[in-house]
Amino acid sequence: MINKISPSIAEALTGVADGSTVLIGGFGTAGIPNELIEGLIEQGARELTVVNNNAGNGDSGLAALLKAGRVRKIICSFP
Repeated sequence: MINKISPSIAEALTGVADGSTVLIGGFGTAGIPNELIEGLIEQGARELTVVNNNAGNGDSGLAALLKAGRVRKIICSFP
């Protein structure tokens, strides 16, 4: 079995480049991967396509990534 656990968020995001597509879970304020989103902001990738069903609230969640100007397009996975 392949060990897919990364020792840090930064290392987990090394393959995310400008123009990448990322899938971000969560709904409302539940289950939002805030550490992942903060890591994407710090990592610096731009023009991201985000597949999600929630835009976050205020300045948290996906809203923080949008505010940072890192998102090119959002694909809503909500039917």
